[in-house]
Amino acid sequence: MKFEKLMLGLVAAAALSACSSTKLDEPAPVENKQPVPTQQTPQADPNANAQRPTLPTVDLGAQLDAAVSNQRVVFFDFDSFIVKDEYRSLIENHAKRLNNKKTLQLSLEGHADERGGREYNLALGQKRAEAVAKSLTLLGVSSGQVEAVSFGKERPTDTGHNEEAWAKNRRVELRDK
Repeated sequence: MKFEKLMLGLVAAAALSACSSTKLDEPAPVENKQPVPTQQTPQADPNANAQRPTLPTVDLGAQLDAAVSNQRVVFFDFDSFIVKDEYRSLIENHAKRLNNKKTLQLSLEGHADERGGREYNLALGQKRAEAVAKSLTLLGVSSGQVEAVSFGKERPTDTGHNEEAWAKNRRVELRDK
């Protein structure tokens, strides 16, 4: 039995030593290769810039201002402060504009139609303004650049007493400060 264990141990040691093909005490071989010569570029001509046509500069701020100049109102459904998908691009354009120029500030003025009490409509207008503010901040706008305020039903766009007029009054206006 002892002999079998001894033989088994010798066989295991021989197998383990045969598995090791890398000697850890020796440094790894390094190949020495010569660098491949690259194609030489001709010297730059100092007059080359004079021959190039100049490209017009682009004023990103002016383009963003123009993009939002007539997009300043987000409308809401009755008794709702959920921003509809159809206003996503309007909010994204305003976010790009505000992110491009960090000194710009917006006042988000929430409004409601004439139905409901004064306090209720002030709260609803505030929730609408805050929903637009949240959408802007989710797009990277600093919370210091937007201020949500509510006018409730006090400043209607349309003084009519029908659904068409009420729909125009359920809104948030985005105004530059």
